[in-house]
Amino acid sequence: MSRDPAALVWFRRDLRDFDHAALSQALQTYQRVYCAFVFDTDILDALPSREDRRVAFIHACLAELDAALRQRGGGLIVCHGRATEEIPKLALQLKVVAVYANHDYEPAAIARDAKVATALKGSGIVWHSHKDQVVFERREILTQSGKPYGVFTPYRKAWLQAVNPRALGTWPVEAFAAHLAPPPEGSRLPSLKEMGFRPTELRLAGGMAAARKLLEDFRPRIAEYQEARNFPAIKGVSYLSTHLRCGTVSIRELSQFALQREGEGAATWLSELIWREFYAQILFNHPHVVGHAFKPEYDAIVWESGPQADADFAAWQAGQTGYPLVDAAMRQLLQSGYMHNRLRMLVASFLTKDLGIDWRRGEQHFADLLLDFDLAANNGGWQWAASTGCDAQPWFRIFNPITQSEKFDPQGRFIRRYVPELAKVPDKFIHTPWKLRPADQTAINCVIGRDYPAPIVDHALAREKTLTRFKRGG
Repeated sequence: MSRDPAALVWFRRDLRDFDHAALSQALQTYQRVYCAFVFDTDILDALPSREDRRVAFIHACLAELDAALRQRGGGLIVCHGRATEEIPKLALQLKVVAVYANHDYEPAAIARDAKVATALKGSGIVWHSHKDQVVFERREILTQSGKPYGVFTPYRKAWLQAVNPRALGTWPVEAFAAHLAPPPEGSRLPSLKEMGFRPTELRLAGGMAAARKLLEDFRPRIAEYQEARNFPAIKGVSYLSTHLRCGTVSIRELSQFALQREGEGAATWLSELIWREFYAQILFNHPHVVGHAFKPEYDAIVWESGPQADADFAAWQAGQTGYPLVDAAMRQLLQSGYMHNRLRMLVASFLTKDLGIDWRRGEQHFADLLLDFDLAANNGGWQWAASTGCDAQPWFRIFNPITQSEKFDPQGRFIRRYVPELAKVPDKFIHTPWKLRPADQTAINCVIGRDYPAPIVDHALAREKTLTRFKRGG
């Protein structure tokens, strides 16, 4: 095999030093391989806060990745600037002949990569991009008529029929690690402060070792996943979504982990991984979903607007709607950057179907705060809840926030954890505290309207309004 002198691997959503398509390909082809990451100011400057958990999480992942690469004789070059300028500039400085990266499927990222590739070509440097963050991408899974799937269940069936050992094959790194090149002298990871960000508390540790620990912790629990995943008060899920988003774990390893196990728990967890790929191919094949309904006819829906809608939206954001499980979920997001998946569906349904507020406002709020934010999954989930997307919840099926609360947090354990003002409310009234007698409210120091808000909307009336809204606009 011919070997050119040097190449550069650009890390993005793949912050690991194992089973890495771009890194493996570069190491197998070139004698010296540099590794780089860019804190892209085109992304950072658009963030609403200088205290962003995601930046801190990625920073922690990079510190570990740099240490791991240095142990192998390499290291990580970390830049802070516009990626469209930093990567071509770095490639010239290092005198590489090729730049490797793994595919990204978001419209802005596709445009960014095209711009980088064009700049590199102008300098005689070759751009290589590989599939890595999904098992099947773009148009690899198609209907019999050769079109992308728009419904999940047949997509899942086709995915399961297509998956094979080759699709889940590991990209080797360790065997070729001798070709890793150390960063230029003085290269180091800039601090959060140097990039204009403030340190923030992380309840989820970053890095490959932390991801491995979570996977091992989930291993004995996966058998119960199908049922346990629905109850936010118990440890029923894997908590790997942020690690999967940042690539500190390999999707091929996780898919194998699920496929090698029998039972409904593993099958259901694998389905969640397939949902992720379903939404990724929806975003790639239908980029109009960014800012618009997947089904164009639902762009005609007239959502609530004006001062009352703004006040309702602010109450929803703050966890002050008067519906305990909705409020607990929203406060969990504010406090930790995480929200249980069952609750994501509930609060999205509440915003769009109970408050009648445009799903795009909720989508943006999640995009601002979620530690595991992924454009494809976030957009797909919101459009599912709002009944505007592919394979969406039918618009006439509307979550009842009270019955959802009674079913999935029956003793109110999760509610009490995040809405402490309801801590002393008896189980009988924990889902409907406004029904507690005034004297009893006073006795436990939880007066509705003073210590905790009364419901900001009547669910039954809101439901009828939503049915009318969709009949007129859908």
